[in-house]
Amino acid sequence: MTAAPAQAVVGQPVNDSFAFTAKLDIGSQIDGQRSCSAALVSQQWLVTAASCFADNPAQSTKVPAGAPKLKTTATIGRSDLTRETGSVVDVVELVPREDRDLVMAKLATPVTGIAPASLGFNTPVNGEDLWVAGYGRTKDEWVPDRLHYAKFSVGALKDTTVGLVGKSDGAAVCQGDTGGPAFRNLNGRFELVGVNSRSWQGGCLGTDEKETRTGAIDTRVDDIAGWIQQVSSRDLLRGKAWKDAQHMVPGYFTGGSPGGSRHMDLFVTWKDGSASIFQGADRNDPDYPFSAEYKVGGGGWQYAVSIAGGNFTGSGTDGLVVRWRNGEVTWFSHVGLSGFSKEEQLRPANDTWVKYAKLMTVGKFTANSQRDDLLVVWVDGSISLFTDLGTNGLKQEKQLQKAMQAGTYIEQVSSGEFTGKGTADLLVRWVNGSASIFPGVNSDPAKAFRDEIQIRGDKSAWQNTLSVTAGAFAANARPNDVLVRWADGNLSLYPAVDAAGTHGEKDLLKQP
Repeated sequence: MTAAPAQAVVGQPVNDSFAFTAKLDIGSQIDGQRSCSAALVSQQWLVTAASCFADNPAQSTKVPAGAPKLKTTATIGRSDLTRETGSVVDVVELVPREDRDLVMAKLATPVTGIAPASLGFNTPVNGEDLWVAGYGRTKDEWVPDRLHYAKFSVGALKDTTVGLVGKSDGAAVCQGDTGGPAFRNLNGRFELVGVNSRSWQGGCLGTDEKETRTGAIDTRVDDIAGWIQQVSSRDLLRGKAWKDAQHMVPGYFTGGSPGGSRHMDLFVTWKDGSASIFQGADRNDPDYPFSAEYKVGGGGWQYAVSIAGGNFTGSGTDGLVVRWRNGEVTWFSHVGLSGFSKEEQLRPANDTWVKYAKLMTVGKFTANSQRDDLLVVWVDGSISLFTDLGTNGLKQEKQLQKAMQAGTYIEQVSSGEFTGKGTADLLVRWVNGSASIFPGVNSDPAKAFRDEIQIRGDKSAWQNTLSVTAGAFAANARPNDVLVRWADGNLSLYPAVDAAGTHGEKDLLKQP
């Protein structure tokens, strides 16, 4: 078998559907140029075969960590290489996986406008159909200028490899396809299963005509998907100016759901008016709660005074309710990587909310409700609940607490599930730096704030927080975690906060 294929597959040329497939040019004419393929798994990381970078892949696929020995350039999002679409970016770092023919390749700068391949955590099944794509040779082209693809089926499964058998006509993995992706097509969502490692190259240009075998051996990624996410997200949070963040809003915006494998996402607005979604990870690791950042929507978010996220329609994805600087309140039923659903007005501009609404948060405060409610803290210390926001808008208001001085001391507020009381709990950070949980806040005013659990004392370090955000970040489970943004720009995560308080702090900007 020959190592390092190139344009994965004698197969059909494709459009931009598989834009996450990258072409690697390694070395120069002086060094002896080599071409491979790769898959984009986050905006700044590729996964490919280590043998692409090995001096002699026939003897060993081992490569050292660090900068690649030879200049390496990745072309991403350009299925037709004669066009100028997509991005051309240098590879600046290699992180090899020691137990298999696989390496992570870091790009000099993140690429935008190209959706990375999802990582598959499910073990390949014998006979399962997979697609393979790449920029290698075809049966009649030595250096093709188009990405090609073909269908294969899963054959022999071993600890670190998966065998592939050609299924569509002429399917073969050719030289130059090494490192290219093998993936599932799940109704338009492409889930990475392996990367091309070795093949017999039957039917590929330049191969002995007597060679008729078209099978291939791919390196598995399903069993190390968590490691891939960990590598690709290691600098995700450290590279941001968190002092410039304006709002940090938890929610299931990108397809996750309570109890599912993917954790809660974080919607962030920035001082310049832009917005990002930090996608929740698929692994339980409090040091790396997010797997990727995506810029979403246009500008204008600098005019938002407060934002809360939740499930307003009873569907599987969350939306946003926003109070704007002019007093207008609007909501988006859904938010995702493609943008925002149609915006609807809940309160007009120059409404009383412009003067009197102070803070707001969203949660299931109504027992057995399938949709979230909106809780508002007013400047006079009173607290109101607007039930079933998606159905009722802001028409059904219940006053949970009358105007009182204690309420005016609330500095920050978030809702989460810490105590298992059946309805959402309220997390409050007071002006003196103390913090409290009010378990099972209820739509009945007589039961709304029956108990208080103090988790931070007076003048604690939390008096230096810019925001406290509750959500299922470290694991998609209860009790929820608390994400804290500090005045100095640092981020901390307190995993699994419960009635006993916080149990250790994770500094997310000093990850191991």
